[in-house]
Amino acid sequence: MKEISCKLLVIGAGPGGYVCAIRAGQLGVDTVIVEVAKPGGTCLNVGCIPSKALIHAAEEFDKVVHMAGGKDPLGIRIGEPALDLTKTVAWKDGIVGRLNSGVAGLLKKARVKTVHGWATFRDGKTVEVETETGTQVIRAETVVIATGSAPVELPFLPFGGPVISSTEALALSEVPKTLAVVGGGYIGLELGMAFAKMGAKVTVVEALPRVLAQYDAELTRPVLKRLGELGVEVMTNAKARGLSTQGQMGKGDALLVETADGKNGKVAADWILVTVGRKPLTEGWGLEQIDLDMAGKFIRIDDQCRTSMRGIFAIGDVTGEPMLAHRAMAQGEMVAEIAAGHKRSWDKRAIPAICFTDPELVTAGLSPDEAKALAGEIKIGQFPFAANGRAMTKQGEDGFVRVVARGDNHLVLGIQAVGQGVSELSAAFGLALEMGARLEDIAGTIHAHPTQGEGFQEAALKALGHALHI
Repeated sequence: MKEISCKLLVIGAGPGGYVCAIRAGQLGVDTVIVEVAKPGGTCLNVGCIPSKALIHAAEEFDKVVHMAGGKDPLGIRIGEPALDLTKTVAWKDGIVGRLNSGVAGLLKKARVKTVHGWATFRDGKTVEVETETGTQVIRAETVVIATGSAPVELPFLPFGGPVISSTEALALSEVPKTLAVVGGGYIGLELGMAFAKMGAKVTVVEALPRVLAQYDAELTRPVLKRLGELGVEVMTNAKARGLSTQGQMGKGDALLVETADGKNGKVAADWILVTVGRKPLTEGWGLEQIDLDMAGKFIRIDDQCRTSMRGIFAIGDVTGEPMLAHRAMAQGEMVAEIAAGHKRSWDKRAIPAICFTDPELVTAGLSPDEAKALAGEIKIGQFPFAANGRAMTKQGEDGFVRVVARGDNHLVLGIQAVGQGVSELSAAFGLALEMGARLEDIAGTIHAHPTQGEGFQEAALKALGHALHI
């Protein structure tokens, strides 16, 4: 049994863990990182990156399908298009592979030692790692838990056969004729819309009264319109009940549902994609050996990501919502600097969130209702992309930018947008909130023309009562 010692041990090489390890290595901290799979975690391997690759491929295919139909307003005509999903998936895997290698290279450059295997706590300072060459014991002064999360499995629809999670959906070899999506959150709609663009007949089954329930109805209206244009059937107030026993596993099965009026029904589905959320990975690595305080199903942390046990930190999805890669990265960088002796604490004003549906959704800071509850009187400015020249040239007139600010001093509290390509505006939104911008700051900043970013400035002007282009 091999034994090594280090100052900092990071368990999990997802976006939180590998950023923590790289930053610690840059600061000269003797660091070891343990990962059982390829570096990058869910985000890089089966989440953010591969899903966006598939979404992009679907968007491109959808464009040429419309061009082939002879109804393209741009006047472009082409022959009948075809999609080789196997080649698409191989292209997606190539991107993932390049990024895997990049992360491994960055860890090596920062002089971080990587141990491949499954780590289990012996005590608060020691873990055992089962590697291909045997058990390795690692002793550390400080430990960072970055074990991430996994898809939630429904007991009456366990993963296997035709029932798949987002991981398997990103690796299908052919476009299904019919796809049932259980769960109308952002993962389900992102993938559901992508497969609809590739030619699948998609049905979304959502137990709540509406899809994308975490967003306000006004913000999701353009997405609902687009779902209709793509032919996606959305069943709300409907409950998935299980898998039809008729048909063969993997082909031609149906999803049993209870509809809004209480009737039983079936949704034809080659595949049933279950996207009802994610759960923190808190089992299987010896949590019981260290007995950390929990906050519900998550590990409880303070504003420095310290757990209830001295010398053990936790970051990323295992610590709670929002389960976003960029939150984990920011936590990882902070913890690395704390381990190196720097004074740091979590004082972020906003964590932008993006939903890569068509059109895209971006939120940063407080919603109008949250802002009103906090500040009382608020000002709201909203600018439609129908009045934005750049959006017109991109055939993306549906959507808007909305700015929410305090009524008394005009401090911006929240920014939301829905529209084509608005994910790229998230950087401006986050910066404005982090810098404590007021409406006058955004309105007084020259925004390049022609861009969709002009909508941000116009929304601030609208809140101040003097929008220029509406």
